[in-house]
Amino acid sequence: MTVLDSRALNRATLARQHLLERSGTSVPEAVAHLCGLQAQEPQEPFIGLWSRLAGFEPGQLDDALTGRTVVRTHLMRRTVHLVTADDALAWRARHDTMLRQRVLGTYRRELAGIDVAELAAAGRAVLADQRPRTMRELVQAIEGRWPGPPRRALGELLVAALIPMVQLPPRGLWHRTAGVRNLPLATWLGRDVAPLPAEDSDPVGQQLLRRYLAAHGPAAGADLRAWCGLAGLPAAVRAAREELVVFRDERGRELLDLPDAPRPHPDTPAPVRFLPAFDNAILGYHDRSRIIDAPHLGLSVAGHRVVLVDGRVAATWAVRNGQLHISPLRRLTAPEREAVRAEARDLTVFLDEGIEHVHLDGGT
Repeated sequence: MTVLDSRALNRATLARQHLLERSGTSVPEAVAHLCGLQAQEPQEPFIGLWSRLAGFEPGQLDDALTGRTVVRTHLMRRTVHLVTADDALAWRARHDTMLRQRVLGTYRRELAGIDVAELAAAGRAVLADQRPRTMRELVQAIEGRWPGPPRRALGELLVAALIPMVQLPPRGLWHRTAGVRNLPLATWLGRDVAPLPAEDSDPVGQQLLRRYLAAHGPAAGADLRAWCGLAGLPAAVRAAREELVVFRDERGRELLDLPDAPRPHPDTPAPVRFLPAFDNAILGYHDRSRIIDAPHLGLSVAGHRVVLVDGRVAATWAVRNGQLHISPLRRLTAPEREAVRAEARDLTVFLDEGIEHVHLDGGT
């Protein structure tokens, strides 16, 4: 069985994440291909798309959000993601149990004894007037029937788990600051969430598996679980296995992949890329060694923005006091430093935040 080393996996990931070469696809097509973008920090997806799409302009994502082809919703790992409207409707039911379990696990004591079906029905009744509400407003409308639990616990159970919701614009628009206003997905999109099929082969899980591999493969079952938060999708993996190819990594883990997916040569040059906080290219795996060294794993979880040099996390970056500060995590060569500066200068133009200087630690 073919063994893929860390560099081979790195180049495969970069190719599928549109980080080897910027893609000419549209924003909805890119969001669909990437299986969504993590978006709890509203401005970060713009940076992720700028690093991946040729000629990307922020208005393109704004148009997708206001035009309802892309939505902000709780989905994978109970985290707010940007996903296409079609994927939100197709995938939500498959995530329902996980979303409910994660909220109930977080607030186990506070929500003990709550009848979740009754709570969901009460929330839907309030939202039947099709008026967007903040989480606070929604809880205020129903808390008389549930006076015990904290508002935060009731609210998260309603908006993140029990009722498929969309966070409405202007939340998530370029250079806009706006609170979260919620509306049911079905109301916003004019279409119902697809019911969960009864087949034992888990057809929705199979779609999730294939789409995940197209954007993140080759990958192990643990990587798939880490990405979506679902419990392994074993029936889906069994049903799709004959269509997949199998590799092993250097640790002996079995890796699954689509047969025709790109797996570039390990020596393929990789350009400098600036990634946003919580980027898919890092957080989409359980084993992130293909792109980030073990001593730096906490950076991505803590929400640091990072810089890829030769395909790997080699620096962090931040905007402070009118400067773009870049802090290398290893010694960069002179050509690497110049490439980082060049990409940083382009980034400052894109960010349009009045950044006057790029400061690269170890030299200006």
